[in-house]
Amino acid sequence: MNTISDPESGQVVVEHRPHGLQIQTRTYALTLDYARPFALLTDQDGQPYADLFLAPSLNTTAGLDRTARLNPPTLEQEPGALTLRFRLEGGVWEHKELVLRCDPLGIDGHVEVKGEGHLTDVVLFGGQYSGHLRWGSGFFSSGAHFAEVFNPEPYGRERRLLPATESSAIDVMGTSLPGKGHWFFTPAPLVYAFRLGGNGAGPNLGADQGGAPEVGAAGEHTPQPTPAAGWLSASVVAPVEALNFTSFHYDAAEGAFAFRLAYEGQTRVTGQFRTPTLRLAFAADPYEAVAQNSARHAEQGYTQPETGTRPDWWSSPIQCGWGSQCYLSRVQGGRAPDHCTQANYDGFLEVLAAQHLLPGTLVLDDKWSAAYGTSEVDTQKWPDLPGWIARAHQRGQRVLLWWKAWDPEGLPSEACVLNDLGEPVAADPTSPVYEQILRQAVRRMLLEYGADGFKVDFSARTPSGPGLKRHGEAWGIQLLHRLLWILRDEAKRCKPDALVMTHTPHPVFANVSDMIRLNDVNTGADVNEQMIHRARVARAALPHHLIDTDNWPMPSLDAWRSYTRLQPQLGIPSLYFVTHIDGDGEALTAQDYDLIRTTWAQWTGIRNELRSGR
Repeated sequence: MNTISDPESGQVVVEHRPHGLQIQTRTYALTLDYARPFALLTDQDGQPYADLFLAPSLNTTAGLDRTARLNPPTLEQEPGALTLRFRLEGGVWEHKELVLRCDPLGIDGHVEVKGEGHLTDVVLFGGQYSGHLRWGSGFFSSGAHFAEVFNPEPYGRERRLLPATESSAIDVMGTSLPGKGHWFFTPAPLVYAFRLGGNGAGPNLGADQGGAPEVGAAGEHTPQPTPAAGWLSASVVAPVEALNFTSFHYDAAEGAFAFRLAYEGQTRVTGQFRTPTLRLAFAADPYEAVAQNSARHAEQGYTQPETGTRPDWWSSPIQCGWGSQCYLSRVQGGRAPDHCTQANYDGFLEVLAAQHLLPGTLVLDDKWSAAYGTSEVDTQKWPDLPGWIARAHQRGQRVLLWWKAWDPEGLPSEACVLNDLGEPVAADPTSPVYEQILRQAVRRMLLEYGADGFKVDFSARTPSGPGLKRHGEAWGIQLLHRLLWILRDEAKRCKPDALVMTHTPHPVFANVSDMIRLNDVNTGADVNEQMIHRARVARAALPHHLIDTDNWPMPSLDAWRSYTRLQPQLGIPSLYFVTHIDGDGEALTAQDYDLIRTTWAQWTGIRNELRSGR
């Protein structure tokens, strides 16, 4: 036995065996049998969770990668950790190694290759293999001993816990079309969590005996008792520069799985390349797994710590006109964006003022601008936008402008991602032409019009697919981060207290967002349950960011009332309706306005308590 330290002391033990080895820590064990291309991962009690396949494939546009020989690992010892390097022979690369670094709390895995090619899919713990003839040849997967899989990304059906045999994805795309109904967080934390058993109840949403969610009243994380770790997590931990893929897939089959990063032929390797780290660790529940992922990013220096004080106005109640625009579309016809007019918004504020409601932040939603790509005001709909914003300031209110990410409307082709026909698909944040246009637009919106920040929407329209052409190298998650970085960087140059609201609860997006919006409600599922889940994910991933609780759409007035009562416990109350619910046209009553006043007052009290440090 070669001992680095006693596992009970929180370190690592390695035991060499005749045909393999075992690594033991106080939280897990990893066992290798050189007669099989797998490593068995068990928890602290010896319960199997996964047979990890050890011959990954990094496919390229030139062909599928494969492995013809998996060599026994070389071991590299360091204080408190042990690294295993498996040299893989065969395939499309000149050199390929799987690297597993085992520390007391988890395993960091990545692949290093040397060669040239345009990456399509990186398959981890799965791949094409012909190295053990006893087991045949072809594509091999890891073995799943777990029964259920947790995906933090909200999907249209709001199913957070899936059978282990069902594939899933976390990505930066989505729309209302089939198979794409997951635009709510882009990106969600790149974290999966796996559980052995399954009673069908799903992970605990954290309601205590009084019915309050586990997320603290102001969006702060509320400490909870930590039960024994019963979930295995698999999460990507990497700097934003390494997130050049669009999606992180869990590819499942009966009793089997693999992970896949989709690069879509858009990342060129010339020389050395290292995949992002995939960390395996155990957690008490899926939300703790998300928090561990966030903490790991911070430990590695991949996130930037918060600096400076947060302006008080950021946390004031929000009124967004979108729900009322949708109601006007229902009763007057036309599309909801047609009803984003100065006259209508004046009417919204008159109703609220008559009810003694003065929201601190106003959001002008879709479509106040003449063209999405250039963000110039539509003077037919808003004849005096600067004056309107100035009057809001005189009342003590701040104004956010809805900003549609990616839309190329009004942009020249040299500012856009183009398809094979040379047609614009999306704005290109790697284009110097577009960066100049965007920075000019930000200065116009904040300095000329007088706005105080932005509500960013449609970040799920991140361009995706082979053959698309752009100016620079960034792609996928990194490309979205680049877009938001330009927007926020210029906003802070114009107004240091400018507020940028996004729905990107991922640790590396901490420096491009000031507030996380929980995004649209799925009306086919329980409203409170889904929004509690989203708030818990956002809080675990970005524990210091404010949360906009959103408020639209609503299946009924009763559902709206129930969620309105809950909002102050999740984050900043947000109001999308002023006279009616748009879904069924139900009218707000005097008691409903009382409810809004009560919840806003409750939130103000919570906010004041936080300021005083109580």
